[in-house]
Amino acid sequence: MATMRPPREDTDGLAGVDPSLREWLECRRPMLIGGVAVDDASASAVEDPSTGRCLAEVAQGRPEHVDRAVSSARAAFDGDEWRWLPASARSRLLLAAASLVDRHTEQLAQLDALDAGIPIALSRTLVTAAAEALEYAAGIPARVVGEVLAPSGLRGDRFQARVLREPLGVVGMILPWNSPIAMLLDKIGYPLATGNTVVVKPAEQTPLGALRVAELFLEAGLPPGVLNVVPGLGHDAGAALVEHPGVDKISFTGSTATGKRIAAAAATNLTPVSLELGGKSPAVVFADADLDAAVESVAGNAFLLSGQFCTAPSRVFVQRPVFDDVVARLCGAAGVLVAGPPLDPATTTGPLISAHQRERVVGYIESGVREGARTACGGAAADGPGYYVAPTVLTGTARDMTIERDEVFGPVVSVTPFDDVDEAIDRANDTPYGLAAGVFTGSLATAERMTRALQAGNVWVNCYNLFDPALPFGGYKQSGWGRESGAAAIELYTQTKTVATAT
Repeated sequence: MATMRPPREDTDGLAGVDPSLREWLECRRPMLIGGVAVDDASASAVEDPSTGRCLAEVAQGRPEHVDRAVSSARAAFDGDEWRWLPASARSRLLLAAASLVDRHTEQLAQLDALDAGIPIALSRTLVTAAAEALEYAAGIPARVVGEVLAPSGLRGDRFQARVLREPLGVVGMILPWNSPIAMLLDKIGYPLATGNTVVVKPAEQTPLGALRVAELFLEAGLPPGVLNVVPGLGHDAGAALVEHPGVDKISFTGSTATGKRIAAAAATNLTPVSLELGGKSPAVVFADADLDAAVESVAGNAFLLSGQFCTAPSRVFVQRPVFDDVVARLCGAAGVLVAGPPLDPATTTGPLISAHQRERVVGYIESGVREGARTACGGAAADGPGYYVAPTVLTGTARDMTIERDEVFGPVVSVTPFDDVDEAIDRANDTPYGLAAGVFTGSLATAERMTRALQAGNVWVNCYNLFDPALPFGGYKQSGWGRESGAAAIELYTQTKTVATAT
């Protein structure tokens, strides 16, 4: 079982926090609409998941605030300070924002550690990588190009045809609570780079990061109204954003169940939607794999962010000759993790986001045991303050068990033996999800067969969770619609206009 370090002894839970961040947290945080602070709403307390204490207070937006934000974004889009800027000018502004993010890496990393319970070392890594993704997105404006076509049924000397690629307009972006700052920075560059304006509705559990990042974008020179942030409840502010007739695109990252509701609501206005949804991702370990590397990769990613990560390898399939060895190694890897305060440099695994999420994860573990699974290690919530659950390895699971079917979103993996490639493919694909998969083998032929057969939008061979801003990211089946990142993101946030001209 993971080692549990004692909670902080300081009175306010902010020992070691950057002084400027401490001061920022002490003030009630307003919404940001049209480039100005808006604080005419009731306050909502933001909780530190490592202690359960109040971290800060944030203005909680309502539908009327969403309407103001959409109007502000529309005015900014219809004006001449963003959409019609030269590509080089938009790139310079995004690079300036990325530079400010880079200069504030420690502050932002500490903020996500406090707000989302992410261990500080991991939080620094995530923020740094996300700043680099924003730098990559800053190069996108120059890649938004149209084309001139030769009509196939019209005389070329009398008609000219061209296709323009234009921004959509106002994008509503709804973000999740896991890794909130990195998630925002990974995604926000693409709609902005392509000339859109954005209204962000951060997760109600973790609204602080989006507000601070938006402040940095404004400091970098982003015109007022181009980026707006409205914290609020999903069923209130979030629903208002999805259903707003002035929104031209919805980008949502979160659970499949919520994604389905958003798609249905957006359909009322025929608003296009891109969805990055849940997963029940398999990692398949063959007997000829480098087991040291395989276990390090699987364990490191299964328990990353305490399992609160959409691509987490929550189902591990191991070829029978090495099954017992891999189970023992996974439990060994879980046992050396250190659970504790996120700002403690020794902490390697943090809390779950809330008491509700902790109860949900423990409930899944208990249901698995009731249905016949065995606990190889872990299996319970940790004692003391905060919302910690011990990293858990289950064996003896069957494909019809709830723990095998549902996305748990916690530090829980099931490990199942298989005999041959066909069985591995069958078990790995037996899920309504298709976000990611991992294959560990020493055979190139086996790797190629598996990558072709696996029903997932992202497949990693002898590695896991390898992300790069140039690579498209998205899922098969019920894991989402559309592809984020890279050139694929241009299609998500632009539309084509065909122009035919008589000459």
